[in-house]
Amino acid sequence: MKEIKQSLPPVRGKYKFDEPLRKYTWLNVGGPAEVMFFPQDEADLQFFLRHKPQNMPVFILGGGSNLLVRDGGISGVVIKLDAPEFSSWRLENNLLTAGSGLKNAQLKKILLAECIGGLEFICSIPGSIGGLLRSNAGCFGSEVSKVLLKARVMNGHGEIFEVQPEDFNFSYRESRFPEDWIILQVSFKTEKMPAEKIKEIIEKNAAYRKEHQPQNVRTAGSTFKNPLNGRAWEFIKNAGGDRLKIGGASFSEKHCNFMLNDGSATAADLETLGQKVHDMVKAQTGVDLQWEVKVIGKQHGND
Repeated sequence: MKEIKQSLPPVRGKYKFDEPLRKYTWLNVGGPAEVMFFPQDEADLQFFLRHKPQNMPVFILGGGSNLLVRDGGISGVVIKLDAPEFSSWRLENNLLTAGSGLKNAQLKKILLAECIGGLEFICSIPGSIGGLLRSNAGCFGSEVSKVLLKARVMNGHGEIFEVQPEDFNFSYRESRFPEDWIILQVSFKTEKMPAEKIKEIIEKNAAYRKEHQPQNVRTAGSTFKNPLNGRAWEFIKNAGGDRLKIGGASFSEKHCNFMLNDGSATAADLETLGQKVHDMVKAQTGVDLQWEVKVIGKQHGND
């Protein structure tokens, strides 16, 4: 650890070492980050990327809402963009530009105050703005690729540039863009709309989620993507996966595509449960369910 500390460039933000990542994920599991870096602003992040050891791996941690960090944690540096600069926003000619660290839930206040619509669906998606692009997040008939106009990114060399929607290669619940791209800002198309109408849409969406999805529990949202020929939860239920429990991990009785941690689960419990259900569905139907939750990190501390 001493050697790692000595190799890191001096920054204005802060470093933490062996930082437990369970504190930063909705599933509340996972081992430590070897190094965690909280940059003070864009310039601080840029300086770090340009002066860190070339072979030191970097991972960007967003809101942690659809992330399963394995029990061995993550080697290298985990970057968390939680400084005020990364949560700022501005509105110009119905174009809303928001920092990647802005929480999706905070968007509600902005939409209501500025009377702009078209982004109501985002308010009900857990996490932060930057993470929306990696998963092409969506619900209620819309998805990020439909409302994105442009984004500002920084690559692994600290270079900053603007990219267009086509650069993300969006598809259903995923995108394919360079792993070293760090989303700094996202610009969304919006439209003028009465605050009462915006509030009505947001409340309707929230009511639907409350009725059909588990609330106030440790979960990462939908575990698997819906396959082309059906809905993931139906395949899970028909295969009997909804009745499985491994350690403190199980699937929600309310919506069996939501994997839950009862408070005692390890990351291994959750990953094993997900893989077991995947295998059950594959054996019964031939359908190869794809994880929507991003699984990262080492199985064990010495991996």
